[in-house]
Amino acid sequence: MTFVIGAACVDVLDRACVDECPIDCIFEGNRMAYIQPDECIDCGACEPVCPVEAIYYEDDLPAGQEQFIAENARFFAEPLPGRATALGQPGSAASVGVVGVDTEYVQRYQP
Repeated sequence: MTFVIGAACVDVLDRACVDECPIDCIFEGNRMAYIQPDECIDCGACEPVCPVEAIYYEDDLPAGQEQFIAENARFFAEPLPGRATALGQPGSAASVGVVGVDTEYVQRYQP
């Protein structure tokens, strides 16, 4: 089980979670942030600092937001719109910088 960022993050991008993550596995898209599920160590440091309470253990994600589990994984596993390759496991959000694009689902998401 890992942490996942849900719907409340869309169009917020506060960065408190990014700054708090001790292993630098939270990446910034255009409309929301995404947790790299294979790099997250489940420490929970990101959860209490989120001002909109958008971060959950994947099994605790509120009903109706299950798609965000797939979208957090898809952000890393598949090429994003405008990118030729997937991000994969880059190891450090700081080294990648702001990705600036989202999965197609998040691009179309209406809060």
